[in-house]
Amino acid sequence: MKAIATALVKAQKAFGPALKTSTNPHFKSKYADLSACVEAVIESLNDNGIMLMQPCHESESGVIVETLFIHESGETFSAGKLHVPAAKQDPQGYGSALTYARRYSLMAACGIAPEDDDGNAASKPQSAAKPAAKFNLAASLKWIKEASTPQESIMRARNAYAKAETDDDRKAIQELGNIYKESA
Repeated sequence: MKAIATALVKAQKAFGPALKTSTNPHFKSKYADLSACVEAVIESLNDNGIMLMQPCHESESGVIVETLFIHESGETFSAGKLHVPAAKQDPQGYGSALTYARRYSLMAACGIAPEDDDGNAASKPQSAAKPAAKFNLAASLKWIKEASTPQESIMRARNAYAKAETDDDRKAIQELGNIYKESA
C-alpha cells in the first residue's frame, strides 16, 4: 500500500478544480458535471502511475459505484462503494443515478469539490427556495441538445416535458426527444 499511497499524495497536489461548465436551465445554476470532475483529476492520476476505475455493483433499487485506484505497481485502493437510488425504474432513471453516483464518489475519493452544484438546488423544497422560474422552452431545448449522449438527451427531454406548462411546449419537447430515441 506504500506505492499507491505515495502516488495518490503526489497526484492530489496537482488536482485542478472541478469547473462548473454545465448549466441547469431549470434552476438557473451552473455545476461541475461528471466530465469536469474526471478532467480535474485524471491527468494527475495518470502522471503518477494511477488508473481510475469506477466499477458498478448490483442493486435492485438504483446503482452502486465503487471508485477504485490501481497503481502501476499493482497495488489498489478502493474508496468504498456509494449507493444512489434510481428516481425511476427505467434506463433513464438508472443512467441518471449512475452519473450522479460516479460524480459524487469521485469527488469524495479525490477530495475535490465543485465551485457550485445543482444537487443542492434540486433537493430544496420549492416553498423553501425562491419562487420557481417560469418554464423556458428555448432554454430547455438547448439543454436537451447539449447532452453528451442520445440517452442523456432522452432523459433531459423527459425531465423538461414534465415541467412544460403548455401543450405546445410539450409537443416541441416530445418531437425533439423522438429524434434522440431514433438515434439511441
